[in-house]
Amino acid sequence: MAEVKFGFIGTGNMGGALAKAVRKTVPGHEMLLADSMAAKAQSLAAELNCKAADNQTVAAGAKFIFLGVKPQMMKGLLESIAEVLSERTDRFVLVAMAAGIKIEDYSKMLGAEYPVIRIMPNTPVSIGEGVVLYDASPDVFMDEITDFSNCMRNAGLLDRLDEGLIDAASAVSGCGPAFVYMFAEALADGAVECGLPRAKALEYAAQTLLGSARLLLESGKHPGVLKDEVCSPGGTTIAGVHTLESEGFRGAVMSAVKAAFDKTKAL
Repeated sequence: MAEVKFGFIGTGNMGGALAKAVRKTVPGHEMLLADSMAAKAQSLAAELNCKAADNQTVAAGAKFIFLGVKPQMMKGLLESIAEVLSERTDRFVLVAMAAGIKIEDYSKMLGAEYPVIRIMPNTPVSIGEGVVLYDASPDVFMDEITDFSNCMRNAGLLDRLDEGLIDAASAVSGCGPAFVYMFAEALADGAVECGLPRAKALEYAAQTLLGSARLLLESGKHPGVLKDEVCSPGGTTIAGVHTLESEGFRGAVMSAVKAAFDKTKAL
């Protein structure tokens, strides 16, 4: 039986955010962190009150092995732990989060078939408000799906999705936070130009995004309907909406999502 239930190889922005989310549910003694920069794993382990190790130790001992490295680094990582994995006699599951790499690709790179859960999380999982999209290979047991789901329960929305749709969905949920931060910054910049202190502008922009998103989710109304409810005839909001439309706002956002999707497919 695995000594550690959840092991992380790669504790950068995404891997670290996911480790923080898992730690909210999982005891520290059940987690192990590793990174090519040992100091990074050690620092996060100290913050989360769990242990740091190297890649081989995680590969040899964890029940769920989270692979949190960039897509271009995945092949090299798998080659470095392939022998360790092949020597294991207990059962384990690979949890892979690299954009553009399919479930079937992991067996090809490792030269052996192992149970794989493919996930695409986003950085807000670290505060429990993220999105985790996932699918699993047929050889992942239902109790393993349950254990994985339980460890993710404080990450935010966990949604199983056909793997063929994950790239499209992650162009929204995975890349979307960057687009949202750009919009928040632009809102604040506009307010600063109008004379509002920057700290207040950022606070109001962030709270406006938070409240608007919650209202969209909880009301069940189409975003166009909610937009119309803010736009009084001849008012200030519709003047701003007119400017956004004139500048191609919605088209630019759609193009950004499509560009992210196309880049993922090219990886």
